[in-house]
Amino acid sequence: MKIFDHIKSDGLFSPSTIEGAILYGVVFAVAAWLLGQLLRIMVQRALARDKHGHFDLMAVKFFAKLLRYCVYVVAAVAYAHFVPALSSLGTASLTSISVITVVVGLAAQNTLGNLVAGISLLLYRPFKLGDRLQVMAPTGVETGTVENLTLGYTLLKTDENRRIVVPNSLMASQTTINLTGDDPRILCSVPVCLSHAADIDEARGILLALAGRHPKTLVVSGCPLTQLGPTGMVLTLDVWCADALTAITLRGNLLELALKSFAAAGIAIPLPAAVLVLGEPPGSSGRLPATPPKAPPAPKPSS
Repeated sequence: MKIFDHIKSDGLFSPSTIEGAILYGVVFAVAAWLLGQLLRIMVQRALARDKHGHFDLMAVKFFAKLLRYCVYVVAAVAYAHFVPALSSLGTASLTSISVITVVVGLAAQNTLGNLVAGISLLLYRPFKLGDRLQVMAPTGVETGTVENLTLGYTLLKTDENRRIVVPNSLMASQTTINLTGDDPRILCSVPVCLSHAADIDEARGILLALAGRHPKTLVVSGCPLTQLGPTGMVLTLDVWCADALTAITLRGNLLELALKSFAAAGIAIPLPAAVLVLGEPPGSSGRLPATPPKAPPAPKPSS
């Protein structure tokens, strides 16, 4: 305290003057920025030395960013108490500051809600960086990989290289399907349509053989008949694979191989068809009238 009192009474370096207030403002800003950069470098070095994954990457980045913002806030508050004009202004207008705080809190309730939701996501850990999630977006159900969890939003990257930005409050409240989790394996279901005239046993044998020979197949679960319709029937080939991203590739490969194998074996696949009936409607003679019907007579003008 004696050092601060000595500085305050020292001419140009006195924070009670405009020049001194500006000078110390620059000093506090630079000190806060340097401390923030030091924290960032320390976090990066700690993560680089973590070869065995002991640190949760998402949690470390989140709290490091939160701590840097706290450093800036503490520097601003310390500067306000250090400058006599700002300190006396804060004491004199305490009521006004309280009203402003309430107004700002109401206006920023969504931002604060996202911040609190982000902390709860880190505490409960329903997902981590690199997990594949299914979330509900305005475009429908979207699937993406978690890239980052910021103070306000969760960032997902889709297979089409699009970015889905979801507020943390919505991420914490909606139902999310984690396609990775502790066991990333997934059951890949491949429906294949057949005509009624096709040999179902021969078709099932071809599908099971194709799935068993595919390099991305872990276990072939089966190939039951799952649907019987007016135009054909559906065999569903169930195959276990490594993860959800592999399932997309595996499903496309099996469909293409099945189409080629069925064509070589002469197994028909039902195609969309429309039935056009040419004939007379029931109860009609099928003849056009000999003469068109006469128009009704025009009404006579009244006298």
